[in-house]
Amino acid sequence: MKNNIFGYTREKLANYFVSIGEKAFKATQVFEWLYIHKEKDFRKFSNIKKDIIEKLQKDFNNDFIKIEKVLEGVDVKKFLFRLLDGEKIEAVLMEHNYGLSVCVSSQVGCNMGCRFCESGRLKKVRNLDTYEIVEQILLIENYINKKINSIVVMGIGEPFDNYDNIIDFIKIINDAKGLAIGSRHITVSTCGLVPKIEDFSNLNLQVNLALSLHGATDEVRNKIMPVNKVYNVDTVIDSIKKYITKTNRRVTIEYVMLNMVNDYADDALALAKLLKGMNVYVNLIPYNETKAQEFKKSSKERITNFYNILKSKGINVTVRREFGGNIKAACGQLRSESD
Repeated sequence: MKNNIFGYTREKLANYFVSIGEKAFKATQVFEWLYIHKEKDFRKFSNIKKDIIEKLQKDFNNDFIKIEKVLEGVDVKKFLFRLLDGEKIEAVLMEHNYGLSVCVSSQVGCNMGCRFCESGRLKKVRNLDTYEIVEQILLIENYINKKINSIVVMGIGEPFDNYDNIIDFIKIINDAKGLAIGSRHITVSTCGLVPKIEDFSNLNLQVNLALSLHGATDEVRNKIMPVNKVYNVDTVIDSIKKYITKTNRRVTIEYVMLNMVNDYADDALALAKLLKGMNVYVNLIPYNETKAQEFKKSSKERITNFYNILKSKGINVTVRREFGGNIKAACGQLRSESD
């Protein structure tokens, strides 16, 4: 079976060219055609010899996943994609005052089972290949005819459960000859897979890391996040401290606000104590209710009180702007249900 050309980093493509007796710089030429000129037809790569074009056609395919449906809300669009094997995933385009951001999926389904998350109800079918993640962005850019400014890997799936493909994806979209999205405009979220956090810290990619914490104690986190029984709060926070020390980069702490579950004053105080002195900021996320889940959204008063307690304890904190709740495109709501 041929490999998809959009799943190859420039380095891997250079190695391919060397392996067939060609110069490594051919990889740069191919990248320019694919990502700068937006041309996927190998036959139109005019600065590449015919025999090499024939070799590319023999060894690679350039098939695309398909946009099956687009739902639109205020400053947000949700894209349903059909993959080549018929599976489906979703991605979300958000319009901010600083530019356009896309939240991409990394898996078909998710095995993490976070109880408040719609995606977790659809068990993991498989990892997405690198090209399937890259093509989410390419198709959205083509659909809107605009360049995407930033990427968050926070859609369906746990990115660090698909680690190798995610790293190649980052390298492709960050590449100056690829999609040229700056490192500081790429964020990868994890629910706390500690060994992969350590691996990530060794790569020197300069991209942003976000931790989906959602509970400051094992008692709370165990109730809503099964992963905590493998990597508990202290273990995860210790890994984040090591990550910060090694990379000197600030980490985002994601905290979804669940009414009368994790939004008490004591929870805020425990979170402040847990994060004291760390180079982090907390992103409080108003919960997006779904009919299938038993959880409710914290009131504005409870969110404000939680925010004020963190502020009073010297914690950097923001409240996330709500996007896409009306089209089930908001945080925690992605779950493909189409036939």
